[in-house]
Amino acid sequence: MSDMANRNGIKVMVIDDSNTIRKSAEIFLVQSGYQVVLAEDGFDALAKIADHHPDVIFCDILMPRLDGYQTCALIKKNPRLAGTPVIMLSSKDGLFDRARGRMVGSDEYLTKPFTKDSLLKTVAAHLARRRS
Repeated sequence: MSDMANRNGIKVMVIDDSNTIRKSAEIFLVQSGYQVVLAEDGFDALAKIADHHPDVIFCDILMPRLDGYQTCALIKKNPRLAGTPVIMLSSKDGLFDRARGRMVGSDEYLTKPFTKDSLLKTVAAHLARRRS
């Protein structure tokens, strides 16, 4: 079975208030065979997560209304979602941001702007961890 076929049915959620980031992530992921769910902020994401059950979630840190830390904490507090990998996205590559992300349960930290390669490697790594 091809690598592309293995990705069918795998949903990746991208939560970011930047339309540019959402669109570029969507293009990279769809080209690679993933289904993509987009959300503009934490509230939008939490409303969509219940319907879509994403396999991996990318979450921007700096967002209006509900920031990425709060969104991640709410996702991880839900017993049905606690095992879903949440990767924090930030334009700042700071130690403090990484530590704070870990405190709310994030699984990894990806610095923006990300490349297609880094995005896809991150998704693949977390899917492999969930299967093992």
